[in-house]
Amino acid sequence: MSRPKITIVGAGNVGATAAHWAAARELGDIVLLDIIEGVPQGKALDLYEAAPVEGFDCRITGSNDYDDTKDSDIVVITAGIARKPGMSRDDLILTNAGIVGSVTDEIVSRSPNCILIVVSNPLDVMVTKAHMQCNFPRERIMGMAGVLDSARFRAFISMELNVSVEDISATVLGGHGDSMVPLPRYSTVSGIPITALMKPERIEELVQRTRDGGAEIVNYLKTGSAFYAPGAAIVQMIESILKDKKRILPCAVLLQGEYGHDGIFMGVPVKLGAGGVEEVLELELAAEEKSAFDESANQVRELIKSLS
Repeated sequence: MSRPKITIVGAGNVGATAAHWAAARELGDIVLLDIIEGVPQGKALDLYEAAPVEGFDCRITGSNDYDDTKDSDIVVITAGIARKPGMSRDDLILTNAGIVGSVTDEIVSRSPNCILIVVSNPLDVMVTKAHMQCNFPRERIMGMAGVLDSARFRAFISMELNVSVEDISATVLGGHGDSMVPLPRYSTVSGIPITALMKPERIEELVQRTRDGGAEIVNYLKTGSAFYAPGAAIVQMIESILKDKKRILPCAVLLQGEYGHDGIFMGVPVKLGAGGVEEVLELELAAEEKSAFDESANQVRELIKSLS
């Protein structure tokens, strides 16, 4: 029985780290693709040389040739320029739209049945751009954002309450940016809502820190952006699909009437299994949560206009 084939486009920090996590979990054979000659080959070889130490059995190939991605089961697009201090995710739009558009064309011509996970920023616009190029059914195209945003929220809750991250669940909806909508009511520690464990003003500070989570790391690093947590978040999605785990994870998917929106990619909780997005879960939102979600959707729509 052949192993699943995972292609990661973009061998920068996010792509290479995702390859690392995926290999360590033995999720499948991995192709690391990049336009820069030598970089994907070098990183793939380095990672494969860790296999005897870590004991994972999977092939890792570095390539500059899209033909090596043929018949991939899952393709992750991380390609694009990263943020620098003072830049918003939105500043990247036109450059990254060109990159994501051409990558999608190349990938889909070789793997027409793959499941596509877009990671490039600004996320909601880039997954929209990829969808415009390939017109995949919504089950097979999604953006990685909510898994990362909710992981950040969970990390901050853990730091605040000094409890294990394993006992914390958190829900973050909406666009991947300043308008994201963390939901304290649906965020719990061993089933206890954090609204019962923290003062409202402290929760609000953690919500804001979650929104600024990416920028906080960019400001520290100065010459790059986050990659460990984004890489891990990508792999959690891949694992849920390839192992048909049917995990409930927040992903950017094409809404078809859910939450009162149609034809727009937004972060919502979905069931991820072998078929990709197998179900969109519609939470009951309080008036103020719904209003924040709508505002987030409006901001995403405004950004999408710049594509045309």
